[in-house]
Amino acid sequence: MMNLSLLNFTTTTFTTRSLSIFTSLSSLSLLPKRKPFFSPRPFFSLSSSLSVASTMDNVGGIPTKETPSSVDAATQEEYSSLSKLLQEFTDIPTIDKAWTFKSDNDDASHAMFVIGQPSLLSNKRRKSVLSSHILRKSNDSVSFQWAPFPIEMTGVTAMVPSPSGLKLLVIRNPEGDGPTHFEIWGPSSVKKEFSIPRTIHGSVYSDGWFEGISWNSDETSIAYVAEEPDSPKPTFNVFGYKKDGNSDKDCGSWKGQGDWEEDWGETYAGKKQPALFVMDIHSGEVIAVTGVGRELSVGQVAWAPPVEGRPYLVFVGWPSNNRKLGIKYCYNRPCALYAVNAPSFESGAGINRNAAEDSVAVNLTPSISSAFFPRFSPDGKFLVFLSAKSSVDSGAHSATDSLHKIEWPSNGKVGPPSKIVDVVPVVMCPEEGSFPGLYCSKFLSKPFLSDGETMVLSSYWGSAPAIITVNVSSGQVSRISPNNLNSSWDVLDLDSDNIIAVCSSPVSIPEIKYGSLVGKISGDAKWNWLDVLCPTTKCSDKCLSLLASLQFDILKIPVKDVVENLTKGASKPIEAIYVSSKSSDSKLLDPLIVILHGGPHSVSLSSFSKSHAFLSSLGFSLLIVNYRGSLGFGEEALQSLPGKIGAQDVDDVLTAIDHAVDKGLADPSKIAVLGGSHGGFLTTHLIGQAPEKFVAAAARNPVCNLALMVGTSDIPDWCYFEAYGIEGKSMYTESPSDEQLALLYSKSPIYHISKVKTPTLFLLGAKDLRVPVSNGIQYARALKEKGVENKVIVFPNDVHGIDRPQSDFESFLNIGLWFKKYCK
Repeated sequence: MMNLSLLNFTTTTFTTRSLSIFTSLSSLSLLPKRKPFFSPRPFFSLSSSLSVASTMDNVGGIPTKETPSSVDAATQEEYSSLSKLLQEFTDIPTIDKAWTFKSDNDDASHAMFVIGQPSLLSNKRRKSVLSSHILRKSNDSVSFQWAPFPIEMTGVTAMVPSPSGLKLLVIRNPEGDGPTHFEIWGPSSVKKEFSIPRTIHGSVYSDGWFEGISWNSDETSIAYVAEEPDSPKPTFNVFGYKKDGNSDKDCGSWKGQGDWEEDWGETYAGKKQPALFVMDIHSGEVIAVTGVGRELSVGQVAWAPPVEGRPYLVFVGWPSNNRKLGIKYCYNRPCALYAVNAPSFESGAGINRNAAEDSVAVNLTPSISSAFFPRFSPDGKFLVFLSAKSSVDSGAHSATDSLHKIEWPSNGKVGPPSKIVDVVPVVMCPEEGSFPGLYCSKFLSKPFLSDGETMVLSSYWGSAPAIITVNVSSGQVSRISPNNLNSSWDVLDLDSDNIIAVCSSPVSIPEIKYGSLVGKISGDAKWNWLDVLCPTTKCSDKCLSLLASLQFDILKIPVKDVVENLTKGASKPIEAIYVSSKSSDSKLLDPLIVILHGGPHSVSLSSFSKSHAFLSSLGFSLLIVNYRGSLGFGEEALQSLPGKIGAQDVDDVLTAIDHAVDKGLADPSKIAVLGGSHGGFLTTHLIGQAPEKFVAAAARNPVCNLALMVGTSDIPDWCYFEAYGIEGKSMYTESPSDEQLALLYSKSPIYHISKVKTPTLFLLGAKDLRVPVSNGIQYARALKEKGVENKVIVFPNDVHGIDRPQSDFESFLNIGLWFKKYCK
């Protein structure tokens, strides 16, 4: 299963009108007063029986003062000490997004960065905007002049600058049943403000998947995706059913529930029908786009170049007339690109409603099972898109992507193209060190360099994400980020033909890098990567000192027991990221934590992780294993795992541990294991199949019983595919047979429960729709029945990722304490 698994300022002078929207940002939200230091709840009892503790969901409240009688003073002191250290790592900001804007000076530009930081007291993720003036001096020198302070964006759901950079759209979704607020900002103030009631649409999607917010070229209209209005519900009063009930509140009546309607599963509770809307930014008038029926859920909308003067919208559509299987991180859901005639708002004449025959959405990609992330070339002549056809066709929830393009008509009729051109095909078995295939979780809104045919993308390259260029005419792929340090690279935005990126590693916090193009654009072009002094690279002296004492490497580990019918790609070595202290004594090795990602078709990256840095700083070495089936290593290796879960992936992890022990990197008597989702599946499998190997374990929302999960998860098809292999896709049914349930049970960790001896910590989200909490509770109760020490913490308001700030904090604080207790 997947893991729902990234200040010293100088002043700046703004000299161009395109950046003048920055000067108005300070009015969006005042910076709050500094709140008191977060005080966690006391340490929970580590008893030999099942201990269920609720979370610290104490938003803005006074910390509880009662202390469990079973906790001694030394334990309380350790709890306090570790919580302070974790707080320092938690406070490190992340660089989430960036936009660049042209300047009147050819050698200068401006940028806005979105900075993220968890707020433990409010239990929300704080977002702020930090602006900068960029001055390019040469290919070897660039200067960033930062604004003196970031501006917190309280209550902001999304921000989207207009193409010219002269306007800024700000959207604020309500927390309850109120209207959605739209604000149009100019250089110094709000120019327009509109409230859209729920009778027109619900919240605007800002999830990164259905999300689509797009300005048209003349900046008069905005297309976006929002939840369709709720279906009418029956109204009752003391006399029974009330005919013609309206939405107005009436103390003498109440609303019934009406018919149940499926939503899109994990993280989309209550999200049932994303639909297209267009707003006129002058009048605030909003209309739903016609021609798109309820049989499609829509997303990723973009304005298309006009055809014979008529405006069009291009969007992604997912069939939604059958069961809505969970879509979060599930790229195996069929989807296609569609085009529909866009409504236009004519001055003084209202809405120009086009003829019905022109308002029917047209499928642009009927010959391919998956198409998303549509991007038009700068000249508007072709449309590029990503495809997860390998996922859809096989059944794997994520797999190797491919890149394609189609021609966009400048005149004539919009319809399916005569040919879909394969730009970058699926890579089955990459040669050593060569391009492993496309693995993209996002696209820039404007990914093209000035030649109009070179795209800049981020893609997984084994365990180390890389920045690549793709020539959409020749299909040539070039790795342009440095590959000599095994660090993680991610593109934030383009600055003309230069690149603003973020770089990090397991032992270094995220830093901004500036990629300067040397010479002309080509597949063999050279890029000069410059360091950028940035306020976000500041953290506490303690954290910097601890990180400076660490080192990491990416190990290549040969797989064992290669059989004759195994593909070449599945026979290649796996990778594991090894993090350790620089001063480790080979005679006295630090305890080792084996960390396992979810998915299983996901990947652990060589990027900075606050939680992993915290565990490393407690004196643990880390072995972060990318077993076969992980992304970033070619399609053959990935497809070797389905049908063999609980066996091949378990063997790969044990092989990695043996490799570390044989190389003198780990003490076999001091090994713990940690994983979430499918990583939790592996964690609980390992303590059952290798009961003498581990002194402690921790599992976050683990898959423990597939036979139980198949009837309760939002992705029951996952259980069939991973248990049976590719034939599981066609076998999937809502009513599994006795034989199928028996096989699912035999593939599950609970099958090996009788052999488990390892003390195990469980961290569970009560609102998890992917791996419902019953999976972990059942396994923990079974351990209690056997007398195996375990502890359970249930987070009542968390979903699969357990990523709400307080829950994430308490989760890893207890993981650190649990491992310190048993890994002595």
